[in-house]
Amino acid sequence: MATPRILFVCLGNICRSPLAEAAFREAAREAGLEVEVDSAGTADYHVGEPPDPRSIAEAQRRGIDITGYRGRQLHAQDFHVFDHILGMDRSNMTNIAQVDPGDGKAKVAMLLDIVPGQEGREVADPWYGEADGFTATWAEVDAGARALLAVLLDQTS
Repeated sequence: MATPRILFVCLGNICRSPLAEAAFREAAREAGLEVEVDSAGTADYHVGEPPDPRSIAEAQRRGIDITGYRGRQLHAQDFHVFDHILGMDRSNMTNIAQVDPGDGKAKVAMLLDIVPGQEGREVADPWYGEADGFTATWAEVDAGARALLAVLLDQTS
């Protein structure tokens, strides 16, 4: 099986999607699965910027350094490069669909749709809240990352 390529997408690429990228990287590393993973935003608000300091702190609490991550915007080419594109909420999914060229290989879904019992739930956007919102977001994206990892490991066995 080719190396799975995964892209996590939120609005600005500084809160939820970088945390999802970090959670999935860590889960894949722990499982010994080689992956290519990235994150992007549907908007261009934070292109080239590091993640929100609260996202950085949340990842650091788990021993993960995301200070080198930089925001980027979702592009039509991503649908040809990545195997899975996972949005964080319904608004992201609408924006993702507007960029989708229609002839790519990526399977597009909302992240929590792959978590049993969480189908249809959105990953809460912690941007306007306090640090505890980032802790809740980590729990959600980590659950999604582990569910995706289970799917990918099942495909390789």
